Amino acid sequence: MQTRINAALIKSINPRPLPFEIYDTELKGFLLRVQPSGAVSYYITYRNSERARNRVLVGKHPSATPAQARDHAKKLLASVVHGNDPAQDKRKPTGKTFDSFLNDDYGPWVKVNMKDGISTLARIESCFDKFRSMKLSDITVRQIEGWKTKRLTQGTHPVTVNRDIAALRSSFRKAVEWGILDNNPLHGIKPIKAESNKLVRFLSAIEESNLRLALNTREERIRSERERTNKWRRERDYPELPDLRGRSFADHLKPMVLVSINTGLRQGELFTLGWNDVDFSTANIRVQGSHSKSGKTRHIPLNAEASKSLANWRDQQSDTSGLVFPSVEGQPFDNVTKAWKSALTLANIKDFRWHDLRHHFASRLVMAKVDLNTVRELLGHADIQMTLRYAHLAPEHKAAAVAKLLEAPPTP
Repeated sequence: MQTRINAALIKSINPRPLPFEIYDTELKGFLLRVQPSGAVSYYITYRNSERARNRVLVGKHPSATPAQARDHAKKLLASVVHGNDPAQDKRKPTGKTFDSFLNDDYGPWVKVNMKDGISTLARIESCFDKFRSMKLSDITVRQIEGWKTKRLTQGTHPVTVNRDIAALRSSFRKAVEWGILDNNPLHGIKPIKAESNKLVRFLSAIEESNLRLALNTREERIRSERERTNKWRRERDYPELPDLRGRSFADHLKPMVLVSINTGLRQGELFTLGWNDVDFSTANIRVQGSHSKSGKTRHIPLNAEASKSLANWRDQQSDTSGLVFPSVEGQPFDNVTKAWKSALTLANIKDFRWHDLRHHFASRLVMAKVDLNTVRELLGHADIQMTLRYAHLAPEHKAAAVAKLLEAPPTP
């Protein structure tokens, strides 16, 4: 049988009592084989330099898509033209370890091609360190299941374990696509079903007031410390550091918090925000797709506080051509943990992460009766399901809604 091998064909295949093969009509030597069980494998068939006919496994569905298998088949068949024998090469032990695969193959690729590639690679290297010295082809489903069981026994949250395995599965998928592995050993591992009952954290009115007061207190402390430092430097004829009294902000933390509270930006989006993304004339900021979790560009209106905070911060910057909040080195921050924790301590706020500022932004929108789809658009969620978690963040608002039942009791 001959036809074009594509995704539509895969969906239409019906297994038979005996194995059968389908040859591609566009790429000579490319075929797929269907087993009675329904398993589908991609192959190439060719004659080597000695005119002997050989067959080599290209990949297995669904670890490799038809398009991926076709691309790999093209490379292998092209190598035959140059005198190589893929079947002979496949029999040669490569000895590629998981560590060498990460260092030589997947690491360089993921850093360039995935937005969070550096953190993804770090997650794999950290979580699966025990497998680094093993040959890539020797890692089995049983070993990964054992790793998963141990992690869960140690108390690691199922969601975290799922993310770790997803990162590893993605790397193995590329190994299959590149012909380093015949199949993905993680394909059969199912995600752990886990329902998180942890309440999403947001600030009460009193906590928000305390946080704002703490930020002001921290700013005054920094300014006072600068004054004492300059007094010491004057007495010793050292050049003084810039005076902070004439500035709207003593450092980056307060404007970062104010912008986050009023825009719902993720921390990574805030750190990579550029001045070219801020439009004061229309009171909007642009979150570029290359810096957003969804990969899509979105625009967020600036309210008066966010707009004023950014304008005042801009006025005290010497360079407004790059990042809005550059680190000392001029690069994006990777964290503001120390400064953030100091502010929370001053405000006596417990169990509150930076990301919870985003939850706080969403909860205030919901309590202000903003519809969930608008909240979804502002937060940059791909679908409404993720936004629905914020519908439960307004207990006072829901209580008021239920109380309305008593305002007009039904007549008997």
